[in-house]
Amino acid sequence: MKISVITNGISQDYETCCKVLKETGVQYAELQEVYGKRVELLTEQEADTIKKLNDQYGITPVSVTTHAFAGVDVMSLEVGDETYEKHLNLLKNGIRIARIVGAPQVRAMPFTKAIVLHGAHGSDQWNAGGNKAWPKFIELYRPIAKLAEDEDITITVENGFNAMIVSGYQCRKFIEELGSDKIKILWDPANALYYGDIPYPNAYHEVKDFLGHVHIKDLNCSLIEGWVDIKNIGHGMMAPYLDDMRTALEHDGYEGYISLENILRPDGGDFIDGYYLDIPELKKRFE
Repeated sequence: MKISVITNGISQDYETCCKVLKETGVQYAELQEVYGKRVELLTEQEADTIKKLNDQYGITPVSVTTHAFAGVDVMSLEVGDETYEKHLNLLKNGIRIARIVGAPQVRAMPFTKAIVLHGAHGSDQWNAGGNKAWPKFIELYRPIAKLAEDEDITITVENGFNAMIVSGYQCRKFIEELGSDKIKILWDPANALYYGDIPYPNAYHEVKDFLGHVHIKDLNCSLIEGWVDIKNIGHGMMAPYLDDMRTALEHDGYEGYISLENILRPDGGDFIDGYYLDIPELKKRFE
């Protein structure tokens, strides 16, 4: 296991990120937003600059974390239509950026959430839209899987608060039905915890064979009341599960990355202050 950091949790200026990573003893960087842009919108010249800075500061990029296919309703989309092609092209540009900077993975997102995916005895008609969303989701992901295979690159798919896959069960079902070894799960257990999915042992045992990458943050939350409050790692609802997750990942031979998703902005401070609170807590538990 190796510690990495989503760099925009430090700064949008990449050289600043490199300096802070070096200062805090982190070698591995996950690129999501740089220079005020989502990474899939970067130019090749900007990617070249990132590559030079990585070489200068000894930073290794581990993921180009795009937002391709985020926030799109599967039932409003068809393979090959204008919106689909727009997002596919964003993903392709993410792959080009990954080639330039030397990142082995690219993230894609799993569209936007349909609340009830499977219904029976009338719920299929009245709550689950005829049970059409899930098979449509798999159909829409097949060209993405083919792209990953053609490009010989791993595409990770993140379970999100507002995404077609949230729980560990849904992640496993997605990977098994899609059937591509180039598509892996970017597991964010805190996102799933919002919906009541227990990170360990429940969710972990669903996703452990399909992991490509892991995001860690901590939070308190209430689905019933509809709120999330980001906490210092080890001080929120993730705290009871972190040590068991680390033990299980080590036992199962996980050799990938544990990325700090720093979205903590402490009272009176900014996100960089949250980073300095979170990175020692993450390293203490997972390094």
